[in-house]
Amino acid sequence: MNVLLIGSGGREHALAVALAKSPLLTKLFVAPGNPGTAPIAQNVVLDVADFDAVIAFCRVQNIGFVVIGPEQPLVDGLVDALDAAGIKSFGPSKAAARLEGSKGFTKDLCAKYNIPTGAYERFTAPEPALAYVRAKGAPIVVKADGLAAGKGVVVAMTLAEAEDAVNALFAGAFGAAGAEVVIEEFLDGEEASFFALSDGEKALAFASAQDHKRVGDGDTGPNTGGMGAYSPAPVVTDAIVAQVMREIIVPTVAAMKAEGCPFKGVLFAGLMIGKDGPKLIEFNTRFGDPECQVMMARLEDDLLGLLLACAEGRLPQQVRLSPKTALTVVLAAQGYPAAPRKGGKIAGVEQAEKIPGVSVTHAGTKLEGGQLVANGGRVLNVIGLADSVAEAKSLAYRGVDAIDFPEGFCRRDIGWRAVGS
Repeated sequence: MNVLLIGSGGREHALAVALAKSPLLTKLFVAPGNPGTAPIAQNVVLDVADFDAVIAFCRVQNIGFVVIGPEQPLVDGLVDALDAAGIKSFGPSKAAARLEGSKGFTKDLCAKYNIPTGAYERFTAPEPALAYVRAKGAPIVVKADGLAAGKGVVVAMTLAEAEDAVNALFAGAFGAAGAEVVIEEFLDGEEASFFALSDGEKALAFASAQDHKRVGDGDTGPNTGGMGAYSPAPVVTDAIVAQVMREIIVPTVAAMKAEGCPFKGVLFAGLMIGKDGPKLIEFNTRFGDPECQVMMARLEDDLLGLLLACAEGRLPQQVRLSPKTALTVVLAAQGYPAAPRKGGKIAGVEQAEKIPGVSVTHAGTKLEGGQLVANGGRVLNVIGLADSVAEAKSLAYRGVDAIDFPEGFCRRDIGWRAVGS
C-alpha cells in the first residue's frame, strides 16, 4: 500500500526508516519530511493543518494508510477527518488525544479511575493558583494545561520559581496553552518513558526509554524537547513493566473506552518511579522525540504491520525488539532552546554513518544549494546501537565527533543515570 507519514523531525525520519523496511509498503510519502527522509521516501509540500488538502492528496495518490507523527494534528482532529473520508490512519481521535492536549483532562481521568498520579488542582486565574502554591510550598510543579511543545512545565524548587511560573503562564508565555494551569505535587524518584500500543480495546507493551530534558550536562538549565535518550531504561524492570501495564496503561485504555472515546495509537506514559512504585506524570499520544529514534533502532518487527493492526483493532500479542541498547545524542543549534541560530553549515554526516552501529536522523535540517544547514533547534540525532548503555554511548559520541557542525552543541553525558557521567 501507499503510506503517507505526517511530520518533519527526527521522530518522523526514524519512523520513515522503519516503515520503508515493510514488505507491505508500495510507496512512502512524507509531508513535509526533511533531507534525511528524501532518499527513502517522497517528500511532499502539504499543509497538514488543512485537512481537506490532506484528504485530497490521499485520494490522488491512492494512500491506504496515514501515520501521524506530531501531536498537533492529532489534537486538532486529523484522524477524525481521515476516518470520515474512509482513510485509515494511525493515531487517536480528537477526543482521545485530549490525554495529551489537556493535562487537566488526564488528571481528572486518573482521579476518577484511580490511576496512580500526583495530587493536583486546576486553575483559570492567577490569584487562586498563587494562593495554592503558597499553601503547598515548594518543590511543586506548574504546567500549562495545553500543548506547549514539551516546554510548558516548570519544576519549581523554590516558592519564588513557582510564583514566577504561574505569573508567566497566565501572562501568555505559552499562549492559549497556558489559559488554564495545572499545579501538581512534586514526585520524587527516577523519571522514565514507557510506550504501549492500543487498538481501542487492548494494550500491548512496546518499549521503555529515558529522556534527558534539560539543556545542560548534569540535568542543568531550562527544559527542552529532549537532548538525548536511550532504550531500554534499566529502571523499567520486567516487574515495573507489569505494574505499569496493570495499574496505568490497561486502566487508561478501559477508562477511555468507558468515556466514549476509545484510544487507538501509541500511549506514551511519562513516569516517575519512586519508593511507592510508578506514578503517571503525564501522557503523550504519539511516539516521543527523541525516544522514537532509539526505539525504532531496536525494533525487529514490521512497523507498518504493527501500526495497521492498531488501526484495525487486531493488536498482536507481543512486539519483537532487539535486546541491545540504543542511545541517541541530540546535536542542537547554539541558542537552543530560547533562540536557536539557524543556517549553520553541517558536514560529516556520511562519515558518522560509516561507523558500524551508528545511524543519524535529521531533526531540523535543510539543503541550501546542496549544502546541509541547520533549520531548527534540534538539528541531528546521532544513534549508537550496542550491547550495553556504555557501549552505545561510546558509539553515539564517536558519531557526534565525526560530524562537523561548528554552530552546534550537545550534552556530553547522555546515559549518565545508567553509566555515570
